[in-house]
Amino acid sequence: MGIVIGIDVGISTTKIVGLRDGQPSNPIRTTAADPIASLYGAFGKYLHDNNIQLEEVEHVMLTGVGAAYVKNDVYGVKTSRCDEFIADALGARYESNLDPAIVVSMGTGTSFVMCHGDDIRHIGGIGIGGGTLQGLSRLLLNTGDIKQVSALAKEGDVSHINLLIGDISAQPLPGLPMNATASLFARAQSNASQEDIAAGLINTVLQTIGSASVLASQGTQCKDMVMIGQLTLLPQCKDIFPVFEQLYGVRFHIPKFSQFCTAIGAALAYERKGGSVE
Repeated sequence: MGIVIGIDVGISTTKIVGLRDGQPSNPIRTTAADPIASLYGAFGKYLHDNNIQLEEVEHVMLTGVGAAYVKNDVYGVKTSRCDEFIADALGARYESNLDPAIVVSMGTGTSFVMCHGDDIRHIGGIGIGGGTLQGLSRLLLNTGDIKQVSALAKEGDVSHINLLIGDISAQPLPGLPMNATASLFARAQSNASQEDIAAGLINTVLQTIGSASVLASQGTQCKDMVMIGQLTLLPQCKDIFPVFEQLYGVRFHIPKFSQFCTAIGAALAYERKGGSVE
């Protein structure tokens, strides 16, 4: 069997990985002004960087919102498409070795996929994610650069922005310690520093995703959340998600290649169907 290429096509960002003998290798990420340019740029760069000849590629599997813009085979190689939620689940399961699990895809918004053996189901989503963080950062910090926002947030103090249980109660509430968040952004003042605002924005997005993940697990026996997508690279994840683990008895996992799980899952979908995909 030749190489199967999995490609997660976003509107401006594309992630790509090659699968040979069931093993993914050397995932990369590229950006461009539109999905077609991003896709073909990523494909060409991946072949070049890994010294792969076009004739070695057996199949291309596309997923992601930008895949709909690609109407033909990529560079003449047989090309198929994989449902994004299936790709999320297959890639997250491969990278985490967890089953069952709820896959939390932290993209522009956030989706939740229940993965239990062959039963893979989209169970919901919220319109809060990386797009929210970028948009609010442009409004409040005059930048949409998430790396810059994250760097600012490291110097900020979120207690200057959020109202805590300890601010409104003389003693802990049932199940909630004094340092738990009572209300996001409720303490923000008009003269708040950029650093504090950045901390508040990241905290708001990640706490909302964490809370929604816990709610998505209710009524199931699953306590393992596999977090994937670009937002998993935020260092603040290591501080915020463990709080939810302590409060609610769930477990948040961020795999090594969390940002590439969807591309990995797309490639795995080809092998899942025995190399026969229409």
